[in-house]
Amino acid sequence: MPQQDQGGRTPEKQEQLDPLRDRPEDGHLTTNSGTRLHDTDNSLSAGERGPTLMEDFHFREKITHFDHERIPERVVHARGAGAYGHFRPYESLAEFTKADFLQDPDRSTPVFVRFSTVAGSRGSADTVRDVRGFATKFYTREGNYDLVGNNMPVFFIQDAIKFPDFVHAVKPEPNNEIPQAQSAHDTFWDFVSLQPESMHMVLWLMSDRALPRSYRMMQGFGVHTFRFVDAQGCGTFVKFHWKPLLGTHSLVWDECQKIGGQDPDFNRRDLWEAIETGNFPEYELGVQLVPEKDEFAFDFDLLDPTKIIPEEIVPVRPIGKMTLDRNPDNFFAETEQIAFHTAHVVPGIDFTNDPLLQGRNFSYLDTQLIRLGGPNFEQLPVNRPVATVRNNQRDGYGQQRIHPARAAYAPNSLSGGCPAVASPDHGAYLHYAERVDGAKIRKRSESFNDHYSQATLFWNSMADWEKEHIVAAYRFELGKVDTREIRERTVDRLNHIDNDLATRVAEGLGLTPPAGPAIPNHGRSSPALSMAGQEGLGPATRKVAVLAADGVSAADVRALRDTLTAAGVIAEVLAPHPGELRTADGGTVAADKALTTMASTLYDGVVLAGGEESVRTLAANGRAVHYLTEAFAHNKTVAAVGDAVELLRTLRLPGVRLAEDGDGVVDDHGVVSAGGGAGPTEVAETFTEALANHRHWDREVDGVAA
Repeated sequence: MPQQDQGGRTPEKQEQLDPLRDRPEDGHLTTNSGTRLHDTDNSLSAGERGPTLMEDFHFREKITHFDHERIPERVVHARGAGAYGHFRPYESLAEFTKADFLQDPDRSTPVFVRFSTVAGSRGSADTVRDVRGFATKFYTREGNYDLVGNNMPVFFIQDAIKFPDFVHAVKPEPNNEIPQAQSAHDTFWDFVSLQPESMHMVLWLMSDRALPRSYRMMQGFGVHTFRFVDAQGCGTFVKFHWKPLLGTHSLVWDECQKIGGQDPDFNRRDLWEAIETGNFPEYELGVQLVPEKDEFAFDFDLLDPTKIIPEEIVPVRPIGKMTLDRNPDNFFAETEQIAFHTAHVVPGIDFTNDPLLQGRNFSYLDTQLIRLGGPNFEQLPVNRPVATVRNNQRDGYGQQRIHPARAAYAPNSLSGGCPAVASPDHGAYLHYAERVDGAKIRKRSESFNDHYSQATLFWNSMADWEKEHIVAAYRFELGKVDTREIRERTVDRLNHIDNDLATRVAEGLGLTPPAGPAIPNHGRSSPALSMAGQEGLGPATRKVAVLAADGVSAADVRALRDTLTAAGVIAEVLAPHPGELRTADGGTVAADKALTTMASTLYDGVVLAGGEESVRTLAANGRAVHYLTEAFAHNKTVAAVGDAVELLRTLRLPGVRLAEDGDGVVDDHGVVSAGGGAGPTEVAETFTEALANHRHWDREVDGVAA
């Protein structure tokens, strides 16, 4: 059987996939021009102790390449992680679009997805409060199609001409380059409090949507209204939605701040490890379709990127599934050099006159020219289309193609008129024929002027615990703002959204609450906007810390590991030291990691194994006790098996009833314990069921301290 790598690819198959991918085991060390080298440890010098000679071409090439290894990072979306995969439609969408990759459910299309934060530099942390990028490159037979989106369906501004202002405001302040990857500072809030159109997006940013648990548990949106175009040239407005099959889940703010120091690569690591272990992330692509005749049927403008189409008005139609199943081999060559562009479209997908989208169609190309050194960035392997490329574009930095044709122009006769243009019947891109009339002016449509009603819709749609988190986020962010006028102005903006929201934020900042609402709350809501209700989608791929020490019950550890693993949960035994632990029956079990190297914030749940000696050791270990209390405070599932329940009882978790001797298994607000009548397997099963709820937000709603 041919030798295979971890991705199941034979060397022959790998060569077919990408002939430019290095296979270092195949040959000798060479220069960039292919000259073999016998020494890469010593510079060429005039004698053993003499000066280095300029003719040492290997030294000069090696050091020059090193000096130029870094390219300009992205101004926004600088910190990212990526993966390869494939997309397959559920059915043909020929009724709406002639896009080839959406026609045949039996054919899959390769993809590369890059997830990212927006505001921070490449060296910032993953868990900051921020928008997340969700950009997908489809390598279709008709050329590359880039769906360049975010994990929020709206944006801060309506017109791209404001984008430099927004980014300058949210970036570190220019006088001291502080703070990194944060919006909690004066310039950001000064800008958005003066831009009413930003209010909807800022509310999303203050919600838990800005704190994703994982890229695998994060929605994606195309943000803009695009067009599908069918074979007859008829258009349909479309909005794109990515839905993770694991559900949409978040961290909590206290957790995010701690993880930023404990593991700044938390989301990157999570994505990488999931793919390496075969827990492939899956997302369903859905669309909201609006016939052209209904363009003006809403109380908002379809072209306004600060607005959503509520799903109660236009349901999301699932059209296909994407699976990410391969990690990049080289971060720089693939994840860093991937170049997305909103104007990378294929026949059957077109633009609208959304002024933010129109500006992005210019900006993304301009960005790649400076980042990747010139106009040939699409020849880099990760950007290269699978479709054949033929054109008359020549030369430039980074040119990798050899063009033998004498004629590099059209029309020509010396090359037989080739390459020749194609007709739409032969796959040529044909822009949607839209009539456009109007004077040349700088003026925004009056239909873009409602800046508050959808922000109110979002607020009304939140569960009580989500509202609590939003209020806390505003208090934290504005508490970092030094200028009182900016804080007061922001509260006034919030009062246009909801008086209760503005009042609660004002009280937390020591400001005078508004006397009454600036605009009455319209009372409408959209359940699809809330993350509540995502519970119960299963515990697969969650990580659980099993706390143990010498003298632990082997039966407890075995039952926990077996039950959790069977449910697809990743269980790791943490102990005061790694390696073998003595068990109460004289055997041994393996501890995966030391308590001192991990933290409860890096796990989705914590369970305490039994064993008298083990429990006594852990009770005296402040870090172990902190694991339990911190996990409880973050609304995670916590459990104790056997005599470990007594340690849980000493913590006096407020508002929680623990099992007594005559009880079976008790699950109270996600705290699982058992009396004398229940064994470790029953506790493990109940713990696993509770873990599927992600968090136990009812602790906050019911007044249980968290």
